[in-house]
Amino acid sequence: MRGVILHAPGDVRVVERDDPRILEPTDAVIRVTATCICGSDLWPYRGADDVHDAVMGHEYVGVVEEVGDDVRTVKVGDFVVGSFWASDNTCEICRSGYQAYCVHRVLMGTLGTQSERARIPLADGTLVATPGMPDDDLVPSLLAASDVLGTGWFAAVAAEAGPGKTVAVVGDGAVGLLGVLAAKQLGAERIIAMSRHADRQALARRFGATDIVTERGDAGVARVKELTDGLGAHSVIEAVGTQESMMQAVHSTRPGGHMGFVGVSHDVALPGDDMFMAGIHLHGGPAPVRRFLPELVRLIWDRVIDPGQVFDLALPLERAAEGYAAMDERRATKVLLTV
Repeated sequence: MRGVILHAPGDVRVVERDDPRILEPTDAVIRVTATCICGSDLWPYRGADDVHDAVMGHEYVGVVEEVGDDVRTVKVGDFVVGSFWASDNTCEICRSGYQAYCVHRVLMGTLGTQSERARIPLADGTLVATPGMPDDDLVPSLLAASDVLGTGWFAAVAAEAGPGKTVAVVGDGAVGLLGVLAAKQLGAERIIAMSRHADRQALARRFGATDIVTERGDAGVARVKELTDGLGAHSVIEAVGTQESMMQAVHSTRPGGHMGFVGVSHDVALPGDDMFMAGIHLHGGPAPVRRFLPELVRLIWDRVIDPGQVFDLALPLERAAEGYAAMDERRATKVLLTV
């Protein structure tokens, strides 16, 4: 089969890979219908991580082609959405709603889903079947549920976005934009999107943003406080993963407020003095997407939400290198790869 590898930073190739096969009775093999490039894929692409011939991709939807003997909840022919963490969904941690920390978890990025087929470990606990074969226009939204929608949703839940709340979102990539959508669906009264890009600002408004802040850093914090009577937002989503974005989010949160951080952290250190004096609730990390998948699939299937709008460039798998370059150069927010 054909699949994407990162040969070295900045060097994306589509090569022949071995076809996946059932290794454990709890596995499934799917034919990938669509996959995509994640903002987190740009870290190794830019050289932040040491890579050589790494398989790429952790977001996926597709059709089940084969199941192991112990798989019960999905069957051959089902169209499925899966989390970027494989989980059994039965261990004590999973049952508490934190499937990203399952005691048997497998990071799908280590298997690589930017490919024609993929092995899905722990299929019963990882995959959610749609009610039927989706219309073509629903596929991008279902794909978004595999990671960026579920991650943005978790960030909004962690930040306790809801009725009567003002939510500020730091980061205007796909996760931040879908954090806006999630906050709107959860009933937030006011949503402040922090963005400097006109196209992303427009999408943030379509998803429910009521205010746009273009400033960053201390100036961005000052603007959020200006919009909130000097107090800061009740709920803040951090969706970048840098020192600047983290501190901007911390300082934009009012005392007693909640901050959900889901940006993949790179060289972030939280100053003890700042945190001690902030008086905020801090929660986040890798999103337990599987917790939210059934509800997100239902909302998409019923056309209540349309998160697939975050994809502003679609390319065939063979042109994956173009997609990486487009996202790296900020010519695309998120790239969908058709298989």
